[in-house]
Amino acid sequence: MATEQQVPQASAPARTARQRARRRRILDAATTLAASGGFDAVQMREVADTSQVALGTLYRYFPSKVHLLIGVLQDQLRQLHSTLRERPLTERDPGDRLYRTLMRAFRAHQREPRLAEAMMRALLFADRSAREEVREVSRLTTEILLDATALPVEEVPGRLSAVRVVQHTWHSALISWLSGNATLEEAHTDIATACRLLADGGRTDSGSPVDRGSPVDGEQRPDGTG
Repeated sequence: MATEQQVPQASAPARTARQRARRRRILDAATTLAASGGFDAVQMREVADTSQVALGTLYRYFPSKVHLLIGVLQDQLRQLHSTLRERPLTERDPGDRLYRTLMRAFRAHQREPRLAEAMMRALLFADRSAREEVREVSRLTTEILLDATALPVEEVPGRLSAVRVVQHTWHSALISWLSGNATLEEAHTDIATACRLLADGGRTDSGSPVDRGSPVDGEQRPDGTG
Protein backbone atom coordinates (compact mmCIF):
# COMPACT_ATOMS: atom_id res chain seq x y z
CA MET A 1 0.00 0.00 0.00
CA ALA A 2 1.31 3.42 -0.93
CA THR A 3 1.96 5.82 1.94
CA GLU A 4 2.97 9.46 2.16
CA GLN A 5 6.30 8.32 3.60
CA GLN A 6 7.42 6.44 0.49
CA VAL A 7 10.54 7.64 -1.30
CA PRO A 8 9.33 10.04 -4.02
CA GLN A 9 10.32 9.67 -7.64
CA ALA A 10 9.74 12.03 -10.53
CA SER A 11 6.16 12.96 -11.39
CA ALA A 12 4.68 10.96 -14.26
CA PRO A 13 3.49 12.87 -17.35
CA ALA A 14 -0.11 12.59 -18.57
CA ARG A 15 0.03 11.56 -22.23
CA THR A 16 -3.48 10.42 -23.21
CA ALA A 17 -6.76 12.36 -23.01
CA ARG A 18 -7.91 10.07 -20.21
CA GLN A 19 -4.69 10.62 -18.28
CA ARG A 20 -4.93 14.36 -18.77
CA ALA A 21 -8.52 14.34 -17.48
CA ARG A 22 -7.44 12.31 -14.46
CA ARG A 23 -4.57 14.69 -13.78
CA ARG A 24 -6.98 17.63 -14.10
CA ARG A 25 -9.27 16.13 -11.44
CA ILE A 26 -6.30 15.58 -9.13
CA LEU A 27 -5.06 19.15 -9.52
CA ASP A 28 -8.57 20.56 -9.02
CA ALA A 29 -9.04 18.52 -5.84
CA ALA A 30 -5.67 19.57 -4.43
CA THR A 31 -6.34 23.21 -5.30
CA THR A 32 -9.70 23.17 -3.53
CA LEU A 33 -8.26 21.54 -0.41
CA ALA A 34 -5.30 23.94 -0.28
CA ALA A 35 -7.51 26.98 -0.81
CA SER A 36 -9.77 25.98 2.07
CA GLY A 37 -7.17 24.78 4.59
CA GLY A 38 -3.64 25.46 3.38
CA PHE A 39 -0.70 23.08 3.18
CA ASP A 40 -1.76 20.78 6.03
CA ALA A 41 -5.25 20.30 4.57
CA VAL A 42 -3.86 18.59 1.46
CA GLN A 43 -3.82 14.89 2.39
CA MET A 44 -3.03 12.44 -0.36
CA ARG A 45 -5.83 9.99 0.51
CA GLU A 46 -8.42 12.78 0.54
CA VAL A 47 -7.11 14.07 -2.79
CA ALA A 48 -7.44 10.55 -4.23
CA ASP A 49 -10.98 10.16 -2.90
CA THR A 50 -12.10 13.59 -4.09
CA SER A 51 -10.62 13.13 -7.56
CA GLN A 52 -11.94 9.53 -7.78
CA VAL A 53 -8.60 7.88 -8.43
CA ALA A 54 -6.86 5.07 -6.58
CA LEU A 55 -4.26 6.17 -4.07
CA GLY A 56 -1.58 4.22 -5.93
CA THR A 57 -2.56 6.00 -9.15
CA LEU A 58 -2.26 9.37 -7.43
CA TYR A 59 1.27 8.50 -6.32
CA ARG A 60 2.21 7.58 -9.89
CA TYR A 61 1.20 11.07 -10.99
CA PHE A 62 2.55 12.89 -7.94
CA PRO A 63 4.94 10.93 -5.68
CA SER A 64 4.42 13.21 -2.66
CA LYS A 65 2.34 16.12 -1.42
CA VAL A 66 5.21 18.46 -2.29
CA HIS A 67 5.23 17.20 -5.89
CA LEU A 68 1.45 17.61 -6.02
CA LEU A 69 1.43 21.19 -4.75
CA ILE A 70 4.27 22.16 -7.08
CA GLY A 71 2.06 20.70 -9.82
CA VAL A 72 -0.72 23.01 -8.61
CA LEU A 73 1.71 25.94 -8.76
CA GLN A 74 2.65 25.04 -12.33
CA ASP A 75 -1.04 24.88 -13.19
CA GLN A 76 -1.66 28.31 -11.66
CA LEU A 77 1.25 29.78 -13.61
CA ARG A 78 -0.10 28.35 -16.88
CA GLN A 79 -3.51 29.85 -16.13
CA LEU A 80 -1.92 33.23 -15.41
CA HIS A 81 0.01 33.06 -18.68
CA SER A 82 -3.17 32.24 -20.57
CA THR A 83 -5.02 35.15 -18.92
CA LEU A 84 -2.23 37.56 -19.77
CA ARG A 85 -2.37 36.51 -23.41
CA GLU A 86 -6.14 36.96 -23.48
CA ARG A 87 -5.94 40.35 -21.74
CA PRO A 88 -2.69 41.90 -23.00
CA LEU A 89 -1.11 44.78 -21.18
CA THR A 90 -1.22 48.27 -22.64
CA GLU A 91 1.83 49.84 -20.93
CA ARG A 92 4.76 50.60 -23.23
CA ASP A 93 7.58 50.50 -20.68
CA PRO A 94 8.94 46.98 -19.93
CA GLY A 95 9.21 47.70 -16.21
CA ASP A 96 5.63 48.97 -16.07
CA ARG A 97 4.37 45.90 -17.90
CA LEU A 98 6.28 43.62 -15.57
CA TYR A 99 4.95 45.36 -12.49
CA ARG A 100 1.33 45.15 -13.74
CA THR A 101 1.79 41.45 -14.43
CA LEU A 102 3.11 40.70 -10.97
CA MET A 103 0.37 42.77 -9.35
CA ARG A 104 -2.23 40.72 -11.20
CA ALA A 105 -0.65 37.60 -9.76
CA PHE A 106 -0.39 39.14 -6.30
CA ARG A 107 -4.08 40.01 -6.28
CA ALA A 108 -4.87 36.38 -7.08
CA HIS A 109 -2.78 35.30 -4.09
CA GLN A 110 -4.53 37.87 -1.92
CA ARG A 111 -7.85 36.27 -2.85
CA GLU A 112 -6.57 32.76 -2.01
CA PRO A 113 -3.86 33.24 0.65
CA ARG A 114 -4.07 29.66 1.95
CA LEU A 115 -3.54 28.28 -1.53
CA ALA A 116 -0.61 30.65 -2.07
CA GLU A 117 0.91 29.62 1.27
CA ALA A 118 0.56 25.92 0.43
CA MET A 119 2.26 26.31 -2.95
CA MET A 120 5.12 28.41 -1.55
CA ARG A 121 5.70 25.94 1.31
CA ALA A 122 5.89 23.11 -1.20
CA LEU A 123 8.43 25.07 -3.22
CA LEU A 124 10.53 25.66 -0.10
CA PHE A 125 10.26 22.01 1.05
CA ALA A 126 11.14 20.54 -2.35
CA ASP A 127 14.16 18.22 -2.32
CA ARG A 128 16.27 16.78 -5.13
CA SER A 129 13.49 14.38 -6.16
CA ALA A 130 11.42 17.40 -7.24
CA ARG A 131 14.21 19.30 -8.99
CA GLU A 132 12.65 18.89 -12.46
CA GLU A 133 9.31 20.16 -11.18
CA VAL A 134 11.01 23.15 -9.54
CA ARG A 135 12.91 23.87 -12.76
CA GLU A 136 9.61 23.86 -14.62
CA VAL A 137 8.22 26.44 -12.17
CA SER A 138 11.26 28.62 -12.84
CA ARG A 139 10.93 28.13 -16.59
CA LEU A 140 7.22 29.02 -16.58
CA THR A 141 7.82 32.09 -14.41
CA THR A 142 10.64 33.31 -16.63
CA GLU A 143 8.49 32.81 -19.72
CA ILE A 144 5.66 34.84 -18.18
CA LEU A 145 8.00 37.65 -17.16
CA LEU A 146 9.71 37.81 -20.56
CA ASP A 147 6.36 37.82 -22.37
CA ALA A 148 5.18 40.59 -20.06
CA THR A 149 8.15 42.82 -20.90
CA ALA A 150 7.62 42.42 -24.66
CA LEU A 151 11.33 43.02 -25.09
CA PRO A 152 12.85 42.68 -28.56
CA VAL A 153 14.39 39.24 -28.99
CA GLU A 154 17.89 40.68 -29.35
CA GLU A 155 17.61 42.36 -25.92
CA VAL A 156 16.50 39.27 -24.00
CA PRO A 157 19.95 37.70 -23.34
CA GLY A 158 21.24 40.91 -21.79
CA ARG A 159 18.19 41.21 -19.51
CA LEU A 160 17.92 37.62 -18.24
CA SER A 161 19.88 38.38 -15.08
CA ALA A 162 17.48 41.22 -14.25
CA VAL A 163 14.52 38.93 -14.93
CA ARG A 164 15.95 36.38 -12.50
CA VAL A 165 16.34 39.09 -9.86
CA VAL A 166 12.69 40.07 -10.38
CA GLN A 167 11.66 36.41 -10.08
CA HIS A 168 13.61 35.90 -6.85
CA THR A 169 12.28 39.15 -5.40
CA TRP A 170 8.73 38.20 -6.34
CA HIS A 171 8.95 34.86 -4.53
CA SER A 172 10.66 36.39 -1.51
CA ALA A 173 8.16 39.26 -1.23
CA LEU A 174 5.25 36.87 -1.52
CA ILE A 175 6.63 34.54 1.15
CA SER A 176 7.40 37.46 3.47
CA TRP A 177 3.87 38.79 3.09
CA LEU A 178 2.25 35.38 3.57
CA SER A 179 4.30 34.76 6.72
CA GLY A 180 3.44 38.18 8.17
CA ASN A 181 7.03 39.42 7.96
CA ALA A 182 6.20 42.18 5.46
CA THR A 183 3.22 44.41 4.88
CA LEU A 184 1.40 44.43 1.57
CA GLU A 185 2.84 47.88 0.83
CA GLU A 186 6.39 46.66 1.56
CA ALA A 187 5.92 43.64 -0.70
CA HIS A 188 4.63 45.84 -3.53
CA THR A 189 7.49 48.29 -3.09
CA ASP A 190 10.11 45.53 -3.20
CA ILE A 191 8.59 44.15 -6.39
CA ALA A 192 8.49 47.62 -7.97
CA THR A 193 12.16 48.16 -7.08
CA ALA A 194 13.12 44.90 -8.77
CA CYS A 195 11.06 45.80 -11.84
CA ARG A 196 13.01 49.06 -12.05
CA LEU A 197 16.14 46.97 -12.64
CA LEU A 198 14.66 45.65 -15.84
CA ALA A 199 13.27 49.00 -16.91
CA ASP A 200 16.70 50.57 -16.49
CA GLY A 201 18.60 47.76 -18.17
CA GLY A 202 20.19 46.73 -14.88
CA ARG A 203 20.55 50.22 -13.37
CA THR A 204 18.60 51.41 -10.33
CA ASP A 205 19.32 55.13 -10.55
CA SER A 206 15.98 56.28 -11.98
CA GLY A 207 12.38 56.33 -10.84
CA SER A 208 10.25 53.29 -10.15
CA PRO A 209 8.39 51.97 -13.18
CA VAL A 210 5.13 52.53 -11.33
CA ASP A 211 5.96 56.24 -11.04
CA ARG A 212 5.32 56.57 -14.77
CA GLY A 213 1.85 55.10 -15.06
CA SER A 214 -1.57 54.77 -13.50
CA PRO A 215 -2.10 52.52 -10.46
CA VAL A 216 -3.15 48.91 -11.05
CA ASP A 217 -6.97 48.73 -11.01
CA GLY A 218 -7.23 51.39 -8.31
CA GLU A 219 -4.37 50.17 -6.13
CA GLN A 220 -1.94 52.62 -4.59
CA ARG A 221 1.55 52.97 -5.92
CA PRO A 222 4.34 51.86 -3.56
CA ASP A 223 4.97 55.52 -2.72
CA GLY A 224 1.43 55.69 -1.31
CA THR A 225 -0.08 57.86 -4.05
CA GLY A 226 -3.17 56.98 -5.98
